[in-house]
Amino acid sequence: MMRKITWRYLIIWEFCPKVGAERRFEEIYGSHGAWARFFQQDQGFIRTELIRDCSHARRYLTLDFWVSREVSERFRTTHADEYQALDRQCEALTEQERELGRFERLEP
Repeated sequence: MMRKITWRYLIIWEFCPKVGAERRFEEIYGSHGAWARFFQQDQGFIRTELIRDCSHARRYLTLDFWVSREVSERFRTTHADEYQALDRQCEALTEQERELGRFERLEP
């Protein structure tokens, strides 16, 4: 039986893909895309979820779940060059991108 890992840290990003790039954006930023595969190098990464706004079809949020803030920050520091390289590759897909926040779970 697989052990369920509880997330304690969540990073949320908001994106607006360029017109015509929506499908490719969804592939790269989705739960099995390039970003999720990159984060999966660390056992402290739990999952990525990609969601789309029902009222604004080109507004997306990514939800990156981690076991802790420390694990996420350590991964980002350790893999900073790779992170920047992947980010540069994906820039051509989006018109807007902004981090909405970093959240800690208060209850188990």
